[in-house]
Amino acid sequence: MFGFARLSGVALIATFAGLPAVAQDLVFTVTNQSGVDLVELYASSADAASWEDNILAGQVLPSGASGEVSITGAGENCAFDLRMVFSDGDVIEDSADICSAPSYTIN
Repeated sequence: MFGFARLSGVALIATFAGLPAVAQDLVFTVTNQSGVDLVELYASSADAASWEDNILAGQVLPSGASGEVSITGAGENCAFDLRMVFSDGDVIEDSADICSAPSYTIN
């Protein structure tokens, strides 16, 4: 899943480019055990009014695969809302504390 990790970091750098340079990156692993390919993934701060850019940026996370996601400039923020869109059109929205559990499995 090297390509997923590299592209996700690039997409998020643009998303959080306006934050102070002292903000820390937050890295977590997404595992897709849904049985369907994941085609879009959004991670926005729980207090954000809208979704950030699609982390996958045109890539696909196949069912059974894992990929590392880096949220650049997350700082102390750990609470994120996640929106996942699958190749069959299904959408799942969830919340996660990425700091206490640095991995997220889609079932």
